[in-house]
Amino acid sequence: MTSPLPDLSAGLAAGRGFASDNQAGAHPDVLAAVAAVNTGHQPAYGDDAVTAHAREVFRRHFGEQAETYPVFNGTGANVVGLQAMCDRWSSVICPATAHVNTDECGAPEKVAGIKLVPVATRDGRLTPGDVARHARGFGDAHHAQPRVVSLTQSTELGTVYTPGQVAAVAAAAHERGMLVHMDGARLANAAAALDAPMRAFTTDAGVDVLSFGGTKNGLMFGEAIVVLNPAAVRGVEYLRKAGMQLASKMRFVSAQLVALLEGDLWLRNARGANAMARLLADSVRGLPGVEIAHPVEANAVFAVLPHEVIERLRKRFAFYVWDEDRGMVRWVCSFDTTERDVAAFAAALAEELGS
Repeated sequence: MTSPLPDLSAGLAAGRGFASDNQAGAHPDVLAAVAAVNTGHQPAYGDDAVTAHAREVFRRHFGEQAETYPVFNGTGANVVGLQAMCDRWSSVICPATAHVNTDECGAPEKVAGIKLVPVATRDGRLTPGDVARHARGFGDAHHAQPRVVSLTQSTELGTVYTPGQVAAVAAAAHERGMLVHMDGARLANAAAALDAPMRAFTTDAGVDVLSFGGTKNGLMFGEAIVVLNPAAVRGVEYLRKAGMQLASKMRFVSAQLVALLEGDLWLRNARGANAMARLLADSVRGLPGVEIAHPVEANAVFAVLPHEVIERLRKRFAFYVWDEDRGMVRWVCSFDTTERDVAAFAAALAEELGS
């Protein structure tokens, strides 16, 4: 059978870079899982056998109390999850660098109707002191009411919270009657970096609601809202539909999550991406004019380069400029990043620095 699409294979093969783990393809095991459930008819909207199995798989990782709601994307998981935790007059404390604050087009505020309270941090991590300073105005009708502390694991600056650090922030929130949300777009990378089970810094550390990320770790599409404390939310099932995150053919999202989590694919993918990030940092750290700006703890490297080098290098490899004034860039490694990719990029950087 002749494909109706033009042959795009050459262009796709040439497009490897370090802009984002979203730019990688899907893992072959994930694609195989989607094909495997593409038989017969199944009940729609999550009443299928595959989604039921996915819920059981999530309980193995996060505890028997965990309630799982597959969604299309990370913004949807964050917005619906936070909305289910909040009232219309609530506020959410988060790092200023948080994805919910910087890269979701105002969706938490526009769609969920909540007030974000961004906090400047040194390395992307909130502390109990941050919670104490910003959880103010309780009972004052002039102030949005502090309701949730939102953490990102791993952070937008590539750093990782230890289980103890998460537990300390959660304790500071809970003692003030607040809840804890975790944006886990790169949760697997954090677990790989910590060499710890995912529940060690989620369920066991006091996180109430988790946005579990899959797309950045080998899925074609799909994330999940994982309610770790059922008492912390209201109406997730309704808000998911109202928020346009309820998939009719949910088995195809759930099958990917099962493929990722039932075995150790999630961990192998994350370990591989993390290892390549460490290799990349080690490969360029000694080059004149290169400053590694943040600890390389997961799968992202932040570096400061001369502006003219950035311009030339971006013509050869895809990556994002994080801070134009400072000349800080972000390089992200994916599950399919190879040592050859890293070596080619490091060589290109060395050439441009010497130009």
